[in-house]
Amino acid sequence: MSNASPVPRLPVDGGRNHGRLRSCAKQNEAEVCNALIKNGKFYAPPPADERDFKDLFKRAAAAGVGRPVDKSGFPSGPWTPERLAEAISQIDANRSGIELRTVQLWFQDNEKGISSDNIRWLARIFGCDDPEATGEWQAELSASQSRLTAKRRQRRRTSDGVAGGPPQAERPAPSDEGMAPPAETPQQQDTEESGRGFSIAQRSEAFFSRGSLLDLPASVFAGAVALQFLSYFLGIHSVTYVREDGAIKQVGFLWAPNWTLLFMIFMPLFLAFAVELLAFWRDEGRPRLLTAVGSVETADGWARKVEASSYTYWAVFLICVGFAGLFQWISVRLIPLLSGNNDYAVDWGSLTLVQPDAISIPQSIAFTGVAYLYMCLCFYLFFAGLILLFTVVHDLYDIERLSDHRSVDSQAHAAEVGHRIMRGIFRCTLSGILIAICMKLQAFYVTTDDKTILHWLVSDALTVLAGADHETDRANYSMPTHYTSLLTALASCIPFLYGSVRIRRGGRFSSSHRRMTLAVALLVAGYLLIGAFPGFAIFLGVAVLIGTYGLFDPAFSARSASEPGDDRNVS
Repeated sequence: MSNASPVPRLPVDGGRNHGRLRSCAKQNEAEVCNALIKNGKFYAPPPADERDFKDLFKRAAAAGVGRPVDKSGFPSGPWTPERLAEAISQIDANRSGIELRTVQLWFQDNEKGISSDNIRWLARIFGCDDPEATGEWQAELSASQSRLTAKRRQRRRTSDGVAGGPPQAERPAPSDEGMAPPAETPQQQDTEESGRGFSIAQRSEAFFSRGSLLDLPASVFAGAVALQFLSYFLGIHSVTYVREDGAIKQVGFLWAPNWTLLFMIFMPLFLAFAVELLAFWRDEGRPRLLTAVGSVETADGWARKVEASSYTYWAVFLICVGFAGLFQWISVRLIPLLSGNNDYAVDWGSLTLVQPDAISIPQSIAFTGVAYLYMCLCFYLFFAGLILLFTVVHDLYDIERLSDHRSVDSQAHAAEVGHRIMRGIFRCTLSGILIAICMKLQAFYVTTDDKTILHWLVSDALTVLAGADHETDRANYSMPTHYTSLLTALASCIPFLYGSVRIRRGGRFSSSHRRMTLAVALLVAGYLLIGAFPGFAIFLGVAVLIGTYGLFDPAFSARSASEPGDDRNVS
């Protein structure tokens, strides 16, 4: 027996149990000795002792019992609430699945037990789907649950004896202490908090963490395509009109970058980068970092940090849906279409006011309503993604502080994970600023006298490059999109700035981080200078090209031995 490795090393062979351990570490009192590999998963027999459910479950989850093993026979990290809930829900016989909050209760340091039904599913996980091993774990889990119930009752009797009050069984425990009355069944213990109600923070995080990495960006892309097909069927995909001053304007839906490029390219890219970054942090970066710093936190640390921002999610939801969606649609679209008085520049949504034969008012109301509903939901996902990026940085910072007084190896792990997180956030920041640029370009274009947005940008660039005489006149229209695009640009930079302050410690990002910061600053400057002076399109074009390159190579080809993880991208 060797104590050199903190995790038991499992040999792989061709038998049913694939061989016994050749070495065993005396970690967590060495209860995982004599473990086996069953069905390609790490297995350890249940300890025959007097542990209650909390102690038994905590040690089995930390050891990774039931987790897949790698080629060397090591388990692929400890169980987390998210991983365990997903594994239980994937059991074919478990048709109803299991709530994440229920699993989180098992990890928490409380008096909550486990129901008999969930003992069955948990035993199958720890038993690696082996009938004999599952039976052993089911018996031990049931016994440990009984011991937990007995200890709880003993503590209550002791508390009643000290207080001199009536027996605890005659009155329920206060709900804010998280303790159930004695008559409460294990099933009630198991589901009390999971049934408390709707959690917008947890549901929003689930959009980014459940299913395939492509589900969310593909859904947004599909919605944009559906809107474009609908605009084609309505005949407003490409249409021009003559403004009162004689200017000919292209106001087709497909010519508006804030509805085409934004929702077909940059919004899906942002969501794809955010989803992958979140998956890396929850499934790989966070467990690896916790193991490196020697932390035993395998409970609901991430879930608690997500839930802590619940009010922020509600505020963003109300702003996106209530104001940016419903209120803006009523004031900018519905009221002008019904009254015939429009203070805003004519575009695809108000075309019927100047060309009634192109599209009817009821059709315009219906189409703009669907478009604005789609838009506000997409932007809620966008801001929810920014909140999650902020939460990732905050969580990383909290864990990273533990490595300050640890080994050099643990600090190296923290540096590598932090570097990958910053690259992922950098890509999301670039995508967010490009979204804001699309919004501001369209808002400026509809006020100019140029026929198309491409003609406007090319003519502006030629005033400097070729000395062409082109002066753009702008009509005096209200442009609410200026304000919303500015909020989008500023919000996109917040996770990157917060990460630069919290994660960039010891100067370890050096050259690559300076390049990323310069690219963000250049793109923000390009956004702010739109329409500010003749020739702005040249500066904007250079900034967009650099930002687009950063989406593919966030390190800008910087490789340095002092920058761990430079050869790994969150892509």
